[in-house]
Amino acid sequence: MVVPLERALALAEDNGLDLVEVSPNQNPPVCKLLDYGRFKFVQAKKAKEARRSQTRNEQREVQLTPRIGEHDIEAKIRTVQDLLVDGAKVKVTVKFKGREITHPDLAVKVLRRVAEAVAASAKLERAPTMEAKSLSIILAPAGNQPVGAGAGAGTGGKGADAQNENA
Repeated sequence: MVVPLERALALAEDNGLDLVEVSPNQNPPVCKLLDYGRFKFVQAKKAKEARRSQTRNEQREVQLTPRIGEHDIEAKIRTVQDLLVDGAKVKVTVKFKGREITHPDLAVKVLRRVAEAVAASAKLERAPTMEAKSLSIILAPAGNQPVGAGAGAGTGGKGADAQNENA
């Protein structure tokens, strides 16, 4: 309904509301009668709730070496589990030093051990990938598929799988 500006302002004032211009580019401009303070409050509340329910895409990294000790790898596995419980994706990286890079099977073995240890609380998001002087996987928090099933897929073939089963 088209109402003159003076009448709309009087109507808003009588009802204790504000005249808010919704679409100024229309002919005639579109306005609403509403409590502007309440409107801003509801908008702020919705924005705050949206920020609260929004998931953060946080990725953390845990670095290992191919010749890591037994106790050290157990400590790193606990760290990975804690990070996964907090909701972060975890990039597990095995860094090579010197001639260690000639034995990527050792790194795959370490990554497989970590992946199998956290299989209950994580899923494998990215299989082992070589990046410069490191080999890494990415684990994502809690999923339905077990991590241990595809931990060595695409890197070592049958030889690496057979070697890891014997270890």
